[in-house]
Amino acid sequence: MNDKIDWKRKLTSRKFWAALANFVGMLIFAFGGSQETVEKVTALIMAGATVVAYIIAEGLVDAANAGNSEEPYEPDQPPEEDVPEEDFTEEEVHG
Repeated sequence: MNDKIDWKRKLTSRKFWAALANFVGMLIFAFGGSQETVEKVTALIMAGATVVAYIIAEGLVDAANAGNSEEPYEPDQPPEEDVPEEDFTEEEVHG
């Protein structure tokens, strides 16, 4: 049996974060915390989970592209198309 925990998989699991937020929320409530406090703490945990999952996912993408000699894709730039300009009429180009 493999006793090693796959932390990348755990920390990107929505089920893990939902269970953790629920557990912490119930502890707060059990020790006399208000419903408002429980909601705020749960929201903070889920927001933190989003950040953690994003950072891990970006790290995995960067690691996968490390050996790639091509330029990385820039999401704010549309991909270039191989359509020659002469395929468009003057009206299509200038509206």
